[in-house]
Order: sequence, then structure tokens, then C-alpha cells
Amino acid sequence: MSGVEKNIRPDSLRAFVGELFSAGGMLPGEADWFAESIVQANLWGIDSHGVIRVPTYFSRVLSGAINRRPSIRTYRKAPALTLLDADGAAGAVAGRAAMEQAIADARAHGVGVCGVTNSNHFGAAALYSRLAVEQDMVGLAMTNVKPLIAAPGAKAPVAGNNPFSIAVPTYCAFPFSLDMSISVAAGGKLRLAAARGERIPLDWAVDQDGQPTDDPQAALNGFLLPIGGYKGLGLAYAVDILSGVITGGLFADQMRSMYHDPDLPSGTGHLMIAMDLKAWIAPGEMKRRMEHYHSFLQSIPMAEGAGPLVFPGEPEARQELRRRKEGIPIPGSTLETLEQLGVRHGVRSRLETI
Repeated sequence: MSGVEKNIRPDSLRAFVGELFSAGGMLPGEADWFAESIVQANLWGIDSHGVIRVPTYFSRVLSGAINRRPSIRTYRKAPALTLLDADGAAGAVAGRAAMEQAIADARAHGVGVCGVTNSNHFGAAALYSRLAVEQDMVGLAMTNVKPLIAAPGAKAPVAGNNPFSIAVPTYCAFPFSLDMSISVAAGGKLRLAAARGERIPLDWAVDQDGQPTDDPQAALNGFLLPIGGYKGLGLAYAVDILSGVITGGLFADQMRSMYHDPDLPSGTGHLMIAMDLKAWIAPGEMKRRMEHYHSFLQSIPMAEGAGPLVFPGEPEARQELRRRKEGIPIPGSTLETLEQLGVRHGVRSRLETI
């Protein structure tokens, strides 16, 4: 199977991964959500944050770097503001708890802000901002990570790729859903390229000597590059301050990498914000205004060969429709590793191809 990519049924993939995490000792409900968050990233086409990360996540569950039975607690509270200690939980578990708290505060106060300390990698940021959209709210989600981006000309990392997401209800087929990291490409895309034996664009990363490279493994051993040079670095600093500095959590060089420190909690911080849209505007009016915005984008004349402009989140919505029908493409090496883990840990669910 190694090297042969196959399309896997999303429901079978979700069941398999959820059962695997349960076998690792996680509570079934939290294991299922962890699996859902991972497979949803694949459905959106964000394969860098999908099942390719499962072996690493699972290893960290087994080692205790991810607390399989966390006791997430509130350690500071004010009107519309909450700080949570995630107790080393899986980032997906802590991220959902934080956004649910922000949503609850927004219902009471119009806006809710929840910071998180002592967490781990939370996957795709849009998973959490979209939880707010499901409740007719605007959602913002962000997180910090260990520095892995080099400043222009530098030979050492200075900031994490510190992703953030903003999601807004449109009351149409898909929400506005911006999800971006501060690096030109996420580290997961390098790992995906390495797994597929592909080269990468020269503007994605530099090697250990600060030189551009198209070798994903050399890039993984080196440093990512920021979007927009110093402008991107400024955004990375801001997310780190909001996720780590003001929450009392770890930040900058204090943080740990789940790849370089596989047996240690990452100490990741998150910040979730929910804003109750109905306090400002009725859903029908919001739908009309967002439809106008979308129509305006699509009316912009484009150069020959260029497609029409779309909302962030629209390509992901189309990709999800395709992949629910055609299956999720998984690299053969990843499938082989997953099946080996399944056999070793008694997983009965099967990865079904389409």
C-alpha cells in the first residue's frame, strides 16, 4: 500500500480515528470530537491539518504529552471574559470548550472572550470560529505555537506561524470563513509534501542556513517564511501576545513543539471571541447585505484565465461536497501507518475506500 494514495469514506475515517483515540485512553466523546475536527479539515481540503497528523497526536496521547482525561477549569472570570486552564488537553478539546464558553458569554453580554493556557495544537482554526457561526455569531479563533518563522535575513526563528480565523454568518450555503497562518505555508503542508515525495515552492521556507529550498525535509529542518515580510511578523507577534502573553500562558521562546518535544505538553495558548450578531442586525438583513457583498466580488473583471473572486470559505464548501461524494484522498504511507496503529490497538473500524 505504501505510496499508493486512496480515497477513503469520510464516515469510516472518522469512526476509525475516534476509536483509535478511545483506545489510547481518551473519553469517547472527546475522542470522537478530536476525530471529527481532524476529518473535517480533510473535508475542507486542509489536508495539512487532517489525518496526516493522527500518528503524532496519538503518540502524544499515549506518552501523556496530551492529557487523555483533562480537567479543564476556569481560573479567572469577569463579565464577558473567561480564562481556562486546559490541563494539557488535546487542543481540539480545549478549543471547543473555550469557544463554547465564549458563545455562552456572548449570549449574556453580546460578546464573549475566552483565553486558554496549558493546551496543545488545536488543528485548523476555522473549526472553532465556525462553532460561533452555528449559533448566529461572528467567531474569531487564534493560537500561538513555538517559533518556527524566520525574519527576512535571519538564521533563527523568531515567531510561530500563529494562525487565526474569522467566520461570519451569511445565511447562505456557506459562511464567510477566513483561516490563515502567518507563514506563507503551514508546516503541515511541508509534511504532506514530504509524505507525497513532492517539491515545494522556493518562497515557502529556508533551510538551516537561511537559504531558500524546494526540499520539504530541508524546510522542516529549517524555518518557515512569513507572509508579507515584516508585516506578517507583526501579525504573528500580535497573535502570540493575545494567545499567550495576556492570558498568563507560554509565549515566544517559552513554548514547545509537538515534533521537537514529542513527549512534553506544548503549553499552547488560544483566544476565542464570539459576537452575537443578532444584537446588531437581523438575520434577513445580514443575508441581503452579504449576498450583495458576494455579488460585488464576483462582478470584478478578471484577467484572462483567472476565475471569479469568492468568499473565503467558499472553496472549502465546494471541496467538502466533492469529498463527501468521492472520498478523502490519503497518502499510502499515512494509510499504512494508520492501519498498523489500528491492528496494534484493537481498532475494529475499517478504513473503507470509494
